[in-house]
Amino acid sequence: MIRRRVVVSGDVHGVFFRDTCRRTAGEHGLAGWVRNLPDGTVEAVFEGEPEPVADLVEWAHKGPPTAIVDAVYVREEAPEGLRGFEIRATPGGGWGSG
Repeated sequence: MIRRRVVVSGDVHGVFFRDTCRRTAGEHGLAGWVRNLPDGTVEAVFEGEPEPVADLVEWAHKGPPTAIVDAVYVREEAPEGLRGFEIRATPGGGWGSG
């Protein structure tokens, strides 16, 4: 099991990035979470087998069809043994959009 944290910049709020990420991660059998950040980026954590995690990191470079991804920052982390995949609240309150 591996874990990757990604931060995606570009036009990624209000384009269903989080919901599409949640559904795509579920289809790949991954655990983790995704959330909008106040600075306009999206942050996600993917945990699971190496190949599906790599697939989701690659997906993050494109996002859903309506997103415009400028950059993706990826960091390796130690797995925490997460279960399921959820959309988390934006830090500082509120859910953000899309």
